[in-house]
Formats: sequence, structure tokens, C-alpha cells
Amino acid sequence: MVVDACGTPPAASLTGGNRHDVTQRLPLLGAIPRLRGLRGRPRHRPKRPYADRGYDHITYRRLLWQRGIRPVIARRGAPHGSGLGRTRWVVERTFARLHRFTRLRIRYERRADLHQSLLELACANICLRRLRRSF
Repeated sequence: MVVDACGTPPAASLTGGNRHDVTQRLPLLGAIPRLRGLRGRPRHRPKRPYADRGYDHITYRRLLWQRGIRPVIARRGAPHGSGLGRTRWVVERTFARLHRFTRLRIRYERRADLHQSLLELACANICLRRLRRSF
């Protein structure tokens, strides 16, 4: 899942439990829709995505650099206290909001397409609540 600075999820995907998160990073960044509302060309990719140590892999860092994205990822083996916790809590808060939906917290559906649709519905609900709060 990708979230913006306010915790609004613009893109989410469903994968198996045995898949590593790093392999799903580039498809998720490609799934982010264009952001409209400001003057000029709409922004299509984030400037600096923040991630935890699980996403630290040199190959994927290079792929992000080639796309013009500057990754801010904690290095493996580096001591804790890099400061990513100050921005990472937004993602954890979004996961907590998703866990309010019981059908997502405990997976009852056997079919992946049904679970994906419930995930997208929950993300849309989070976006709607965010819009209601801003007006």
C-alpha cells in the first residue's frame, strides 16, 4: 500500500503472504493516479517515498533513481534512530484504519478478487472520510 503525507491511500494491491514487499514496490508506484488540482503538469510519481528496512535492496534503489525518485529508506545494519519513525507513523495509522473493517482484518474470502474489491472499497471509504473532514 502507498499512502500520501496525510494517510490517504492512492494505490493498494493484494499479494500472497509469501511474497516479499520489495518486489511489489514498483508496480504500486506505477499504479498511483495523476494528482490534479495544482497549477502545471499533474504529478504522477512521488518525490521521496519513505520506507522501512524491509525495502532496502540495491537493485530497487537503482530502479527508483532511474525513474527520478529519490528513495528515503533506512539501511540494513544501521543503528535505529534514523528519524523515519516520525513519518512512518502515517502508514501505520492507515493500516489501523483499514483494520476497522472486520472483513479485511480477518480474511474470510477465499477468492482474491473479492478481497481486492473489499480493500479498494475500504481505501475509498478512507478517502471519503478524509474529504469530509477537509470541508
